[in-house]
Amino acid sequence: MQKLISYPISVIYYLCFGLTLVIFHPIQWVCFHVFGYQAHKISVDYLNFFLLRCTNLLGTTYKFENRESIPKNVPLIFVSNHQSMYDIIAMIWFFRRFHCKFVSKIELGKGIPSVSFNLRHGGSVLIDRKDPKQAIPAIKGLGEYIEKHNRSAVIFPEGTRSKTGKPKEFSQTGLKILCKNAPSAYVVPVSINNSWKIVKYGFFPLGLGNRLTFVVHKPLAVKDYDFADLMEKTETAVVQGIKI
Repeated sequence: MQKLISYPISVIYYLCFGLTLVIFHPIQWVCFHVFGYQAHKISVDYLNFFLLRCTNLLGTTYKFENRESIPKNVPLIFVSNHQSMYDIIAMIWFFRRFHCKFVSKIELGKGIPSVSFNLRHGGSVLIDRKDPKQAIPAIKGLGEYIEKHNRSAVIFPEGTRSKTGKPKEFSQTGLKILCKNAPSAYVVPVSINNSWKIVKYGFFPLGLGNRLTFVVHKPLAVKDYDFADLMEKTETAVVQGIKI
C-alpha cells in the first residue's frame, strides 16, 4: 500500500526537487562570480535547506546526535557510511558551519543543475574512480585546503552507496591521504541510518515516512594516533552505530 501511495507523492516531490535545483543554479552563479566564496557558500547552504524541505513531502525527518562534540576552528575530516544522496544534502545543511567539502565521482561534475556547479566551484574534489593516479593529487589538494582554511572534508570510505544499509568494507587510501596533508585535523566518525530506505524501491517511487539519524562519534585528533589505529577506531565507531 505504501508503495502505491508513493507514486503520486514521488511525482510531486521530484517536481519540487528539480525546480529547486533549477532556481538555485543562477543564484549560485551570481553569488560565486559577483560576490565570492562566502556568498556562494550561503547559497549552497540554502539550496540544501530547500532540498531537505522537499523531502518532508515524503514524510522524511532528520535527527543529528552529538553535534555539540564536534571541535570548532580546526580542520575536520568527517568519515561516514553512505546510503543515499540524502546523506549529502543533510550534512551540507546541518554541518554548514564547518564548510563541508566532498570527495565525489567525476561524473557528478557536469549535467546536474546546481549540484555540478557547486562541486566544480565550491571546494570539493572530483575523482575518476577508473584513474587512481588522478585521485591522489586531488585528495591531497583537499587535505591541504582544509588544513589551510580550517574547513572540513567529507569522505565515504565504502566507495559506493549501500543499498540495504549494511556497511561495506572501508577503503583506507582516501582517508590516509587526507590525514597526511591535514595533520592538525580531527577525524569525526558519523553513522548514518535509514537513508537507504528512501530509495529502497529505486529512484521511483520513493520510500515514505523515514526518520534519518546521523550519530556523531568521538572526534579523533590525527596527531594522536598512528594511521592504522586511527582507521580501526574510525571504522569501528561508524559500523557500531549503524542499525540494520
